[in-house]
Amino acid sequence: MKLHVVIMQIVLLVVVNLGAVAYGADVAKIGIVDLQRVIDTSNVGKRASERIKEQGRRMEQTLKEKEAELEELEQTLDQKAVVLSQETLKEKKRELRSKTNDFNSLRKRYVERLKEMNVNLSNRIRDEVFSIVEEIGRRGGYQLVLERQIGGVIYAPTAIDITDKVIEQYNATAASGTDTRKTD
Repeated sequence: MKLHVVIMQIVLLVVVNLGAVAYGADVAKIGIVDLQRVIDTSNVGKRASERIKEQGRRMEQTLKEKEAELEELEQTLDQKAVVLSQETLKEKKRELRSKTNDFNSLRKRYVERLKEMNVNLSNRIRDEVFSIVEEIGRRGGYQLVLERQIGGVIYAPTAIDITDKVIEQYNATAASGTDTRKTD
């Protein structure tokens, strides 16, 4: 009977110790970053957005001026169509088509330039933010940090969202003028 009690005590001790080991194990620390929110709310992101908008406004103004010139040329052509010779009228219509094509080509180039500018600025911000996220992840003991949209995260509790930390550090880094990208 005494042996039976000793075995029960050993079993109970092992079970309790196993439970303590399982309870004391590290829990995977996971973080979520919303890159779009960083771009929208960080100081660098706001400045980049403003640069793109300003460039877009300048391009739009140029296009409006060119469009007004085209409309004026078209009206002048319509008014003088009856007094111009057939040869001159053909030449003026050809000139109008050429200027219209130039205008459309310029508009396409402007749209492409804005897209390229947006992509370049977004990529630069993304690289800088990912460097900051890596640093926060390493310092904070995260095993995994996912980007909210690219990472395919459908739901995540706000407790694991480190976006505010990233924005705070990104603003501080940008204010100090430090380059966050790795050089190695």
